[in-house]
Amino acid sequence: MDETGRHGGAPGRGRRLRRAAGSAVLAAAALVLGGALALWSFAARLPPLDLAAAEARSAIVVDRNGVLLRPFATPDGRWRLPLGVEAVDPRFLAMLTAYEDRRFRRHPGVDPAALLRAAAQWLGAGRIVSGGSTLSMQVARLVEPRAERSLAAKLRQAVRAVALDRRLGKDGVLRLYLALAPYGGPVEGARAASLAYFGREPARLSLAEAALLVALPQAPEARRPDRFPEAARRARDRVLDIAAARGAVGREEAEAAKAEPVPRARRPFPMLAAHAAEAAVAAAPAGAPGRQVHRLTLDARLQASLEQLAAERAAALGPGLSAAILVVDNATGQVRAQVGSAGYLDASRAGAVDMTAAVRSPGSALKPFIYALAFESGIAHPETLLDDRPSRFGAAYAPENFDLTFQGTVTARRALQLSLNVPAVELLEAVGPARFIARLRAAGAAIALPRDAAPGLPVALGGLGITVSDLARLFAGLARGGLVPDLVRRLDGPAPPPRDLPRIAEPVAAWYVADILRGTPPPENALPNRLAYKTGTSYGYRDAWAVGFDRRVTVAVWLGRPDGAGVPGLVGRLAAAPVLFDAVARVGGEPEPVAPVRDALVTGNAGLPPPLRRLRHEAGLAGAAPGGRLRIAYPPDGARVDLGAAEGPPAGLALKALGGTLPLIWLVDGLPVAEAERRQAEWQPDGAGFVRISVMDAAGTSDSVVVRIE
Repeated sequence: MDETGRHGGAPGRGRRLRRAAGSAVLAAAALVLGGALALWSFAARLPPLDLAAAEARSAIVVDRNGVLLRPFATPDGRWRLPLGVEAVDPRFLAMLTAYEDRRFRRHPGVDPAALLRAAAQWLGAGRIVSGGSTLSMQVARLVEPRAERSLAAKLRQAVRAVALDRRLGKDGVLRLYLALAPYGGPVEGARAASLAYFGREPARLSLAEAALLVALPQAPEARRPDRFPEAARRARDRVLDIAAARGAVGREEAEAAKAEPVPRARRPFPMLAAHAAEAAVAAAPAGAPGRQVHRLTLDARLQASLEQLAAERAAALGPGLSAAILVVDNATGQVRAQVGSAGYLDASRAGAVDMTAAVRSPGSALKPFIYALAFESGIAHPETLLDDRPSRFGAAYAPENFDLTFQGTVTARRALQLSLNVPAVELLEAVGPARFIARLRAAGAAIALPRDAAPGLPVALGGLGITVSDLARLFAGLARGGLVPDLVRRLDGPAPPPRDLPRIAEPVAAWYVADILRGTPPPENALPNRLAYKTGTSYGYRDAWAVGFDRRVTVAVWLGRPDGAGVPGLVGRLAAAPVLFDAVARVGGEPEPVAPVRDALVTGNAGLPPPLRRLRHEAGLAGAAPGGRLRIAYPPDGARVDLGAAEGPPAGLALKALGGTLPLIWLVDGLPVAEAERRQAEWQPDGAGFVRISVMDAAGTSDSVVVRIE
């Protein structure tokens, strides 16, 4: 009976165990379901995740190749630079996930194993020992920072972490971490930290540097290497040990990295092209006021080299002096370097003032454009003889040369190469100062005249104001056959609407000037006949200029005091020209001369038409002649003449003049086309387009018109 009872009791106990197990399962299920419902209810009460503040970044300015020129702090004073996952050293990412979140790529934002471990530690110790945080949860805390360390705060992070993973994906979460992780003080994000502590981009980190960047966000203030280098070193070494133990890096490699010292000071952020960068951020293209990355046409390597050159030369010249250098690509008008001062942070030299945009007197630097206007008007040729002798223009204006001597009779070529003053003033009198200023302004240069005075002959020697940028554009026009380019400074802005470029000279005249300036005697640090250039020195030694060009680039250099004070001995040829030739050498490449144009008249003085062999002092557009004032009667200035060029070879164009002294010489774009004993002639065009038609009489008087052949 007892035996039967014992055997009968076993099934009863099994049933009881099964009932208990079922109850436990039901209780666990109820607990899980209740927890899930509670979690769902908690998550539902949370406001929508707002990433607007987390997406705020520092504005940065980069060069044409993406090299950082200058970053700017955010409005709240933080350095938080844009950075993509692909732009970080892969070893940094490997150590980061090995140290912080080994299952980062596998969990949905929350790691259950890590949470269970943290819960067990909490139950055993009665306090939070480790948070079980994933990288996604850390990003959630950075996106919604909260001071408390409570279970509710941890639950909120978990909910937000899952939402972040779903919304952004793993790379998106990493991108936020790389931008928001704190690194001490106002430095946030791996890129800002890499630049601040190592002076390099995060794609080029050493193993030790990468480990330090992994370690710092856990205690950014207590481990700042610029304040607590030993604490930073210990934290870095611990990252290396854990990364080696978890197979992220080799053991020997980690031990070698420990021998590398930690940085003990913060480095300044890059500040190349400071003026250009400020202007780019201030004038962001329409529709993009919050643009994070501004891409300029500058070349960072060339910019750094020329900034160093400007600082060295300004320091050698004396206190208070500044310098400006502008490099323009002639083919595109893109600015390849823009040095606005001899040191942006040098208050003793007013370094914050951008001297490429300051209006200054150019001295003799504009003389080439007087010659170009005279050449295209048929008044002179590079081999025309000019008189450099004491002369008086009007009642009181008697210009002298810089060295107070006179050269006598010289060719126009030699007069421009030596920058003689009297011939330049005489040519300006012939073409007319008002016409000369109008040509400069029509080419896009913002010319400033004293107190809005009418243009006079002193403008030939610098009696006006112009900027480095405008002067560089005008000289680039000479390299481009007379067409003046628009300066392009951005690669990320909208393309400018197409337009006809302004012209500073006709192609033949532009080449004449380029050919002349290439023969200007160079300074002692350069070889001859390699660069077309012109110098200038303003009245009172306030400004020293040198502008040079070849087929590829134009380089403009200015030296002086930003406050306009004179500097004795500051002469363009002695101070600015050596800087110009050094700058051109740093641009690189062999100088290439501007290509000759087809219609240029290459001959000596004896081969010129008689009226072009010598410029008389009384010659000019308004000069008197026995037959009355010479002027072109047909075609009229600005006319559109239909010669059937659209259907085939154009018909001949009748030319007619009134007044003047016979014989007459007719020129088209500076090239003689007819010599006539009468006041009528005919010219055969070779196609459609704009042409400048000039006529010159035996007394040297001339007139010009511009017409369009159709």
